[in-house]
Amino acid sequence: MLSNELQKTGRCGRLETVGKPIPRVESGDKVTGFAKYTNDTESPGILHGWLVTSPYAHANIIRIDTSQALQVSGVIAVITGDYCPVLTGSVLADRPPLAYKRVRYYSEPIAVVVAESEHIAKRASRLIRAEFEPLPVVNSPSSALRPDAPLIHEDLGSYKIYGDVYPVPRTNIGNHVKIRKGDLQAGWAASEVTVEATFAFPTSDHSAMEPRCSIAEVMPSGLVQVQTSTQDPYIIKRLFQRYFGVDESNVIVHVPFVGGGFGGKGSVQLEYIAYLASKACGGRPVKINNTRESDMVSSPCHIGLEAKVKLGATRDGRLTAAEITFMFDTGGYTDQGAVVTKAAAVDCTGPYRIDNVWCDSLCVYTNHPYATSFRGFGHPEAHFCMERMMDMLAKKLRMDPLELRLLNAIRPGDTTPTQAPLDRSNVGDLPECIAKLKDLIGWDGGRVTRVGPNLVRVKGMACVWKTSSAAMDAGSGAIITFNHNGILNLSVGSVELGQGNRTIMTQILAERMKMKANEIHIKMDIDTQITPEHWKTVASSSTMMVGRAVLAAAEDAIVQLKQNASLVLKRSPEELEVGHGKVYVKDNPEVSLEIGDVAVGYKNPDGSVTGDPVIGRGKFMYHFLTILDPETGKGIPGPQWTVGAQAVEVEFDTREFTYRFLKAASVFDAGKVINEATARGQIMGGMSMGLSFASREAFFFNEEGVVRNAQLRTYKLIRFGENPEYLVDFVETPFAEGPFGARGIGEYGTIGMAPALANALSAAAGVELNRLPLTPELIWRTHLADKEGGR
Repeated sequence: MLSNELQKTGRCGRLETVGKPIPRVESGDKVTGFAKYTNDTESPGILHGWLVTSPYAHANIIRIDTSQALQVSGVIAVITGDYCPVLTGSVLADRPPLAYKRVRYYSEPIAVVVAESEHIAKRASRLIRAEFEPLPVVNSPSSALRPDAPLIHEDLGSYKIYGDVYPVPRTNIGNHVKIRKGDLQAGWAASEVTVEATFAFPTSDHSAMEPRCSIAEVMPSGLVQVQTSTQDPYIIKRLFQRYFGVDESNVIVHVPFVGGGFGGKGSVQLEYIAYLASKACGGRPVKINNTRESDMVSSPCHIGLEAKVKLGATRDGRLTAAEITFMFDTGGYTDQGAVVTKAAAVDCTGPYRIDNVWCDSLCVYTNHPYATSFRGFGHPEAHFCMERMMDMLAKKLRMDPLELRLLNAIRPGDTTPTQAPLDRSNVGDLPECIAKLKDLIGWDGGRVTRVGPNLVRVKGMACVWKTSSAAMDAGSGAIITFNHNGILNLSVGSVELGQGNRTIMTQILAERMKMKANEIHIKMDIDTQITPEHWKTVASSSTMMVGRAVLAAAEDAIVQLKQNASLVLKRSPEELEVGHGKVYVKDNPEVSLEIGDVAVGYKNPDGSVTGDPVIGRGKFMYHFLTILDPETGKGIPGPQWTVGAQAVEVEFDTREFTYRFLKAASVFDAGKVINEATARGQIMGGMSMGLSFASREAFFFNEEGVVRNAQLRTYKLIRFGENPEYLVDFVETPFAEGPFGARGIGEYGTIGMAPALANALSAAAGVELNRLPLTPELIWRTHLADKEGGR
C-alpha cells in the first residue's frame, strides 16, 4: 500500500532524482554495440526459416508443391497452413499462422522453409510451386461495405471471440463500436452552424529500426522457449495455451533489447510460425528473421481509414453535436485493428466538450496487409478528422482556430464520449497547454505571412488527448533484491524498446529509497519465468503501471529493512527511516545502520544473524475500468487522459506546391515529468514520426491489391536534414494515481502532427486537404479540382 504522501503528488517535498535529465542507463551498451537484440542470438544447432508469401492479395490456394524444395541439401522441413490450420487472433480468432485454403492479402505467408542456414532456406523457397485461383480484390473500406462486395471472411459468424468485439456476420465488418451520448437530434436543433467532410488515408508501415525476429525451441521436457522481438511477452504465453494447447507455465519467453516497436511488435505472428517450424523439426530451435520487405508487408502494418464527420455549433462557436463514422482498414484480418477501432471511438470528439455524440466505428476487412497497433492507437487517425473539422468550423465562423479550441476545451466536470467523469486529476489542464503553445509557436505573430513572391509561412495547430485503452486485467509487478553492499537489484516486466522505461523505473525507485540512481541495477531483458508480469508494453502505460508497482515494492522493502534494523537498534520500526544508504533513527540520524548490513539479515558480533533477507515485492492493477456498453458505448475505458496542444509552421511555395518544415511545437500535461531529457526525446521522436506519416508515408496499391513500394527505396520516410526545429514544453497537473503524479506521454508527440500540418497547408494553399499523405502532388490535384469545381 502506497503512503498517502506518495499518492498525493506534489506533496512529497523536494525531489532529488525524479524530474532530472539523468542519462539512459542502457545508453553505453547501445552506442558501443554491446547491446544484444534477438537476431544477435546464434547457436550451433539453430535452424533458419524463410517465409514463402503470396503474390496475390485475394485468392484460393489450389495446391502448394514443396517436393523440390525438400530435395535441397540442408533443408529440414517445409510447412504450410495444412500443418496446423488453427485460427488465431487477439480478440477475434480469424487468422491462421500460415494461410490456409485462402490468402487475404498480398505477401501473406503461405509456407516456411526451414534449413541449416538462411541462405539455403531462401534458395529452396524459390522452388516452392503454388497454384492459386484469383478472387475479386477489395481495395478500400468503402468498397468493402457495398452490398455486392465479395466477403473476405465468409465464416465470420462462427469465429471465436475473446473480448468485447462485435463482428457483423455476412459482412466485411470485423468489429462495430457504437458511441451514443446525449440526444443527437437535440444537438442538431441547437446547432446554428454545421460543417461536414470526408477523410481518407491508406495503410502504412511502422518502419522500426529492427525488423521483427523470433526464435522458438520445443524442448524434450515439453517446455517451449521463445526468444523474440515483442512488446507483449506475457500475452504470448496465454495465446500459446489458447491456440496450441501448450500449458502457459511451459512457455518461457525471453525478450532482449527491442529496436523500436511503435505498436507494430504488439502482435503475435512470427512466434507462432517459429514454434510450428520447431515442432516440425523435432524441437530444434528455429529462427525467423524478417527482411525489411517482409517486415513491411507480410507482417502487420499501420491501419488505414476512411471517415465521415459532421459537426454542429452555435454562432459563438460552442460545439453542440458530432456525428462520426470511422471505417478503419484492418486488412485481411482483424488482429489489433478491432481494438484500435474501439480506441478511436472512445475519444472520437477530440479533447472537447460535446454533449451530443453519435459515432459508429467500423473495423473493415479489405485485401490489404492486416493492421495492428500504431503509436497513438487509433488517436492519430481520429484526431486527423476531428482537428481538420475544427479548423473548417473556425473558418466558417470566422474565428481564430486556437480560440475556438480554447472555448471548447475539455475541462474538469465534463464527461468523455463514453460518459466517463473527468476531474482535474484524470484530465489535467488543456487550456494551460493551449496557452503555452500559443507563446511557443508565436501564434499571435500571424498565422499566414508572405515572405516572397510565391512563398508563404503558415502555422497550423491541433489539440490532442488519449486514454490508455487498457485491458480489464492489466497489471504489473516489480521485485527488489539487495546485494551485500547495499546496492539494489530491480526487476520489472515492461520491455525496453527504446523509450527509456528502465531509466524511468530506476529514477522512481531511487527517489523513494532516497539514494542515487547509479546505486540501482535494473534487469534489462525479460525472462517470463522469473521476471514479474506486466500486461503489455503499449498504451503509454509503463510509467504509470510499472512505476506504481516499483513504488509498492519499495514500500515493502522499506518495511522489511525497518523491521530488521529495529531488532538491532532496539527501536520500534515507526521510529526509523530509510535513506541515503542507511536505516536511521528519525530523531537522531547519527544512530544508524548501513542498508547492506541489514538487507540480508544483520550479522551479530558472535556470528549469529538477526532478521531476514529483504525482498521487496510490488504490484499494481487497475480496478475501476469497465467494458463499454455495446449499444451506447457507456463505460470507463482508461484510467486517465493525457491532454496537449501541438503546432506546425511550414514554408509553402504557392506555385510549385512544395513545402518545408520550419518548426513543430508540442505542450503536454505530463502530470509530473520523471526524466526531462527522455520526455523531450519521446515527444520529439513522436513529432518526427507524425510529420513523416502525414507528409509522405503510405502504401501504394495497384488494382490487384499489390503493394508497389514495399522497400525503403520507394517507401519514403522523413530524412535527416528535413526535420524542423522542435519546441517542447510541459504542464504538470499531478495525476493522483500516478507515480509522483506522472501520466503517460510516450505516444503523444505523434497524434496531432498530421492534422496540424494539414491545417497549415490548407490555409497556405487555400483548399481543404482531407487526405494523407500531404504530398505536393496531392495538394496540386486538390487545388486543381477546387479550381475546376469553382468554374
